[in-house]
Amino acid sequence: MSEVSFRQRVGALALVAPLALFIALFFVWPLVTVLKESVSDATVSHALPTMVDAAADWNRQSPPTAAMKAALVTDLRGIEDQQLFGDLVRRLNSAQAGFRTLLPKTRTAVDKSRETTAPEAVDLEEIDKRWSNPAYWQAIAGTLSPFTDQHLLAAVDLSRDGTGAIVALGADESANLTILLRTFWVSALVTLVCLAIGLPYAMLAAAMTGWRRQLLLGAVLLPLWTSLLVRTASWYILLQDNGLVNDALQSLGLTDAPLRLIFNRVGVVIAMAHILLPFMVLPIYSVLITIPKTLMPAAASLGAHPLLAFLRVLLPLSLRGVASGALLVFMAAIGYYITPALIGGAQDQMISSVIAFYATGSANWGMAAALGIVLLAATLLLYMVYGWLSSDKTARA
Repeated sequence: MSEVSFRQRVGALALVAPLALFIALFFVWPLVTVLKESVSDATVSHALPTMVDAAADWNRQSPPTAAMKAALVTDLRGIEDQQLFGDLVRRLNSAQAGFRTLLPKTRTAVDKSRETTAPEAVDLEEIDKRWSNPAYWQAIAGTLSPFTDQHLLAAVDLSRDGTGAIVALGADESANLTILLRTFWVSALVTLVCLAIGLPYAMLAAAMTGWRRQLLLGAVLLPLWTSLLVRTASWYILLQDNGLVNDALQSLGLTDAPLRLIFNRVGVVIAMAHILLPFMVLPIYSVLITIPKTLMPAAASLGAHPLLAFLRVLLPLSLRGVASGALLVFMAAIGYYITPALIGGAQDQMISSVIAFYATGSANWGMAAALGIVLLAATLLLYMVYGWLSSDKTARA
């Protein structure tokens, strides 16, 4: 390799290095951290280290061995950190109900016998009869691994039973899947509303020229220059019972009383559709301006009705822009948090609100990360479809 070629390569790498570092720090590293958090669960293995080795060869079908019982006593006596013990209780209780009272009772009893009784001589069944139930030992054995799929399964309302089989959670145990389906449904409604408004608007903008086109495009782009929180707060004011929308409807005689437009699904869809409308209009517009304007007059000259000409000529040619706009709106909508939180009611909160609750309300980072991974997987799948639709090969087809 010549010295000039080497210098050129070094220079090219130096130019790319800041961008690569930025992507690694602000995209790759956070994603890896979230993914690791969603499958990490070292609470039990950290609190019960002796139990990890004692239960390594247990088949979870036979009764617990004497070594396992002695290891549990040893580990309970060795826990001095109250926060760690509290985390252990919460983790085991999530796997098997009853640990919230069983572990404190057992820990108190084995601590009292610390000076007089060796760990292998402690009779756990005598302390509490629940220790004769294999389900409690299965729960401990199932949570000893520092890695788990519990959070990912719980994100879609699934879990593992004592034998390790995947089963569905009860209707009163989790509603993550219900909220996730609601998120997709609200996002689909917003996408349909944006399409119903955006397609005619994009056609009108593409048909215009000069300052009229610039004015229409400016009206679409203007909301993008305003803070999302400000736009949401504006709709919060406009949609109130005494807001501008209800006042206008009553002044025109269209309604006798204020309509309920806030703290429900209607308000959420209206506000989100307004915010996301540019992501529908611009892709459709970018496709429409590439379509020759002589096609519609040609269809009319051949006797086609304007509606038929639209359905048979213009709409098929604009479908790539429609699909791209719909995917962009849908991908952006499924991650919305502020708008449903301010405008929607209790039955209109989306999965982002649940993620925020787990992250800040209950400090359950594992569940927050798992729900984020599920949402990320759906977004990446849609993004792959969007990339395929936007490819040159698809465009030529």
